[in-house]
Amino acid sequence: MADDPDLLEADIHDVLRNDRRRMVLELLGEADEPVTARELSEAIAARETGEDPPPRDVRQSVYISLQQTHLPKLSKLGIVAYDEQTKDVRPAENAPEVGVYMEVVPKYGLSYAEYTAGLAVLGALLVVAAEAGVPLLSAVDASWWAVAVFAVLVVSAAYHTYGRRSSLVHRLRD
Repeated sequence: MADDPDLLEADIHDVLRNDRRRMVLELLGEADEPVTARELSEAIAARETGEDPPPRDVRQSVYISLQQTHLPKLSKLGIVAYDEQTKDVRPAENAPEVGVYMEVVPKYGLSYAEYTAGLAVLGALLVVAAEAGVPLLSAVDASWWAVAVFAVLVVSAAYHTYGRRSSLVHRLRD
């Protein structure tokens, strides 16, 4: 349980500054049920080394750092619930707050906001081009271009919402 229910932005940045803590959160976000510390350590060691199975000494090093440092810190902040007896780890009440930061600032590629903004700009350009009589594009009515881009935006938003385990859809379903 968290000592303080309000998670400070500085705490979130401190959590995300560490690769292993970020990987714990990513792996938990992909899981449908609690994950053991051993499973986390094996997955993280595999990512770090690029070997599957990873070397035993790396797995052991990751396991020790998770158990002694990272999981207690995440648990104290209310980001994960860590049962020291069973070694089970699952997202806790503050996990969605951190998840938003992980999603908004991707390491590579486009964020969802950049993707939707780009799609909206493309849609506007298609509509203007169709209205201006640009060959090929004007063969399709501008309103159809607008409907097509809007449909892609709706499908993208639905996929994005469903894909986020912390979304309202998942909370209502559970």
